[in-house]
Amino acid sequence: MSNTTNDGSEENYDFTLDFTTSSAISRVNIKFLAVYIPIIWLSGILCGIFWYEWNKNHPPIMEDWEPWVGTLIFLPYAIISIFFIFIMSCMFLSKLFLILINLIHKPREGVFRAEMGDADFEFWCMRTELKKLVLWLMRNFPIPWLDSLAFKWFGIKMDTSSHLPDAWCDIEFVKLGRRVMVGQGAVIMSSMVIGKYLIIKEVILDDYTVIGGMACVSPGTITGRDSLVGAISATVLNQVLETGWIYFGIPCIKLQANKLALVKDMKRRSVDDEQAISVEREINIDEDKKDKIGRGEGR
Repeated sequence: MSNTTNDGSEENYDFTLDFTTSSAISRVNIKFLAVYIPIIWLSGILCGIFWYEWNKNHPPIMEDWEPWVGTLIFLPYAIISIFFIFIMSCMFLSKLFLILINLIHKPREGVFRAEMGDADFEFWCMRTELKKLVLWLMRNFPIPWLDSLAFKWFGIKMDTSSHLPDAWCDIEFVKLGRRVMVGQGAVIMSSMVIGKYLIIKEVILDDYTVIGGMACVSPGTITGRDSLVGAISATVLNQVLETGWIYFGIPCIKLQANKLALVKDMKRRSVDDEQAISVEREINIDEDKKDKIGRGEGR
């Protein structure tokens, strides 16, 4: 793949696998893990304040056992509340850090060098690491819609009619239409590292798109209305899926038209009102057993 630069020369992109890239990403990630320290520390302070207020009226005297009864009864609620406070604090602080990072270097689409020293690559690693902690906490919280709230909070353009149950989705450069369903274990990537290059390209899933379980959506993918990507399938870079078609395979190809998308009106029908249809078929029965079948019909 080649690209024409500003001076008129062509730059060739080599999208081959390179283990040097993986080691470079690891070094960058370790450096940016320090951003977790202030987030966890400040969130822990808020949890400590809540726990102090919870226990300040219960002095640790063994003879005074009555206040401890109430503390033990409501202890599970206190633990859940502390966990919830920690998650929401991490989400709020991570958003503040993300705003600051984006003001320093605004995210943009394109093909960049996946190596230390490249500003787009390093800030992309920082944004990715910053979101991992919060999204992991959100996905493991019992409230099912909390992860969708986190996705919207961090930048995905979607409404409440779309769902991503137990699916991984990049935060930036992703746009979901109405009633988009992403199956369990599916991955939607608006960015990926291939060989020596980082590719960032917007992913657009139009209205009523369905992504099957364990499927993979690559950067630059655009799906038409009522399109469907089968389970354990994968799109390729910059692939455009036509409206009203089912795609399947690795890489996914047209399988058949989405007939469910052609149904405009669903009419209610009573099964009891249907007319019974009887079909006579010749059955091979021994002559000496036909009389037994006749007697059985009269019962």
